[in-house]
Amino acid sequence: MKVIVGLGNPGLTYRKTRHNLGHMVVGRLARERGIGFRRGRFECTQGEGTIGEERVLLVRPQTFMNRSGACVAPLMRHLGLPPSDLLVICDDVNLELGRLRLRRSGSAGGHKGLGSIIQRLGSDEFARLRLGVGRPPGDPDLVDHVLSSFRRSEWPLVEELLARAAQAAETWVCHGAEEAMNRFN
Repeated sequence: MKVIVGLGNPGLTYRKTRHNLGHMVVGRLARERGIGFRRGRFECTQGEGTIGEERVLLVRPQTFMNRSGACVAPLMRHLGLPPSDLLVICDDVNLELGRLRLRRSGSAGGHKGLGSIIQRLGSDEFARLRLGVGRPPGDPDLVDHVLSSFRRSEWPLVEELLARAAQAAETWVCHGAEEAMNRFN
């Protein structure tokens, strides 16, 4: 089984914010694959289905972003899966809007959700798919930026990004990280 976690914040207030791109991608995968969500044991909503021949568990933590590890680490331990069977999808202010980057492993790079998962899992050896939200002009507060909604003019690019991110996640499941990186980075 592979686990795909889409990071975000719970609640309607954050639903269409930059910080919730991970939730949006996992929601898109679920709709495309006919996978329904239900409340999970580990502060999440989750749905199980298949991509290709592989069983997948789609997960949207219902913790706030900075506590994502409180959901992901106990879930992975409960499933008895190694970190290499985990893909975490999140926003990234260091990538311009519309770009994505998949890595097999690595540091949190300043992302507090990834940092929480790394700390609680005790490993950074899991794949991550970072989705660019860009930095705002000037030197404004990044927290305000990632918690803001996309502008109407940005939505066509966001929709394209969500579609490519879903394809990248499916490629990771079916063909592995190397193939997904070659196709989508």
